[in-house]
Amino acid sequence: MKIARLFGAAAAAVMTTSALVTLAVPASGQDLLNPDIVPAMQRDLGLTHDQVLTRLKSEDVANKVTESVSATLGDAFGGATYNAATGKAHIQTTKAAEVAKIQASGAEAEVVKFSARQLDSTVDTLNARDNAAPYAITGWGVDSATNRVTVTVLQGQRGTADAFLAQSGVDKSSITILEAASKPTLHANIRGGDAYYIGGSSRCSVGFSTTTGFLTAGHCAALTGGGRLTGSNGAALGSWGAYRFPGSDYARVNTSSGWTPLASMNNGTAVRGSSNAATGTSVCKAGSTTGWTCGTIGAKNQSVRYAEGTVNGMTATNVRSAAGDSGGGFIAGNSAQGILSGGNTATTYFFPIGAALSATGATLKTS
Repeated sequence: MKIARLFGAAAAAVMTTSALVTLAVPASGQDLLNPDIVPAMQRDLGLTHDQVLTRLKSEDVANKVTESVSATLGDAFGGATYNAATGKAHIQTTKAAEVAKIQASGAEAEVVKFSARQLDSTVDTLNARDNAAPYAITGWGVDSATNRVTVTVLQGQRGTADAFLAQSGVDKSSITILEAASKPTLHANIRGGDAYYIGGSSRCSVGFSTTTGFLTAGHCAALTGGGRLTGSNGAALGSWGAYRFPGSDYARVNTSSGWTPLASMNNGTAVRGSSNAATGTSVCKAGSTTGWTCGTIGAKNQSVRYAEGTVNGMTATNVRSAAGDSGGGFIAGNSAQGILSGGNTATTYFFPIGAALSATGATLKTS
C-alpha cells in the first residue's frame, strides 16, 4: 500500500497553507459559487452550468426537509437519500402510517424493514468485533439507499465474510456483501506543492479553518509522531492540539500568530456552516494533490479497515482523490461535511466534521 512506502521515513501528508493566508473572504451576501465549484461539478457529475445551480438549490431544500422530518419520525426513521432525478429528499420509514406525513413535507416516502437505529446498532456490533475480522474484509457500514448494512470484502473472499458474520451474531437479512478490487489506503505522501509539512518532509491537506487554526486528518499526526509543523514558505505554522487515529481520524492544529485562518476553501469557496448532507447529495473536496474534485455522498457510518487501524463512523463518496489529499475538506454547497481520510481507486472516505469539532473542542470558522 502507498502508506507503507510513504511513511517508511515517518512521512505523512498535510495541508494546503495558502487557504489560511492568501484567500479573500467573499463579499458580504455573496454565495459560495466561486470560479471552480461549478466547472468541477460539471466535469465530475456530467451536468450543465444551469443544472449545477439547480441541483445545489434543490439539495439545500432536501437536506433541510430531511433534518426536520427525521426528527419527528424518531425510531421510525429508516434513512434518507437525495434523489437527483426528482430533486427531492427520499425519506424511509418503518411505519406505513408515517408516509403521508413525509409526503406532506415535500419529500418522497418509502416503507422499509429496518430503522436507521437498527442498522447503526448492527454497525456497532461489527465494530466491537473489529479485532476478530479477517484481513480480507475491508470495511462495513450503513447504506441508506438499500436500507442495509454493507460488508465489503476483497474479490473472491465472500466465504470469509459469511463466516465472520455468522460468528458476529448479526441479522444476516440486514447485510449485503460487496466485493472490492483492493484495500483502502490512507492518502498521504511526501511530494512538494502548495501544502504545509510535518517534520520538514511529510505533507497533508488542510480540512477547514477554525477560530484558532484548522482541522485535518488525525493520521497525519499519529503516523508521524506529531512532528514539527511548517508552512510551504518554511515558516513555523503552529502546534498540534487534540488528535486521534485509529478509531477516529481527526486532528486540531493551533496556528501561530503569523497565520490567519479564513472561512473559505483554497479555491475561494465560502464556508457558511456545517451539516450532515444526505446520501446522493453532491459534494466537492479540496486537496493538495488532486485539487478540487466533486462527486456524490454515499453510504454513511462506515468502518474502514486500514492496515494501520480501523476508523469508524466515516462517510463514503465517489470523489476522486490521491495520496497527499489526506485531511482535505469535503463541502456540500457552503456547508462543511468532513475531513478526507483515505480510500482506494473507487471510494474516498471522510470523517464527519461534526464529530471532529466535538472531539477537539474547536469552533468552525464561518462567514
